[in-house]
Amino acid sequence: MSQYVYLVPLFPLIGFLINGLGWRKIPKGLGGFIGSITVLASFAVSLGIFWEVKNATNTAPVVVSLFEFIHSGKTMIPFAFQVDSLSSLFLLIITGIGFLIHLYSTAYMHEDEGMVKYFAFLNLFVFSMLLLVLGANYLIMFIGWEGVGLCSYLLIGFWFKNRDYTNAAKKHSS
Repeated sequence: MSQYVYLVPLFPLIGFLINGLGWRKIPKGLGGFIGSITVLASFAVSLGIFWEVKNATNTAPVVVSLFEFIHSGKTMIPFAFQVDSLSSLFLLIITGIGFLIHLYSTAYMHEDEGMVKYFAFLNLFVFSMLLLVLGANYLIMFIGWEGVGLCSYLLIGFWFKNRDYTNAAKKHSS
């Protein structure tokens, strides 16, 4: 199951792309459904990975390399994920609580005109947290870290028409 670890961040990324590109045309209910179901799918895969890691006789981390991210001379940095007992536990926490946040947000945001865009930001936030936890090297972890910071700014300042919220978002990002 660990060889399918790429699916865990891929599902929220797909939800982000669908909701992010179509936020003006997608109905609010469908945007909430897309955002929530992608994180739920990640949770399901995370459960399988956690179960596999928990029952494994070999406790060595599994590194799943997807492609060469940077290759320059003798330096090769792969886009890779590392699965061990700690990362598999964090997968459950991020995707499980992330799904509950998405579920709550469908009811909380149902009147907001920017609901689909909000779910795009939430999916990007979950994707970034997953990169941060799964990164097999510092570059992937850094991309996740910066993504979490960007999404924090976007979500805190979501209601940009309220000056207090935009000031709070700017304060958070500095």
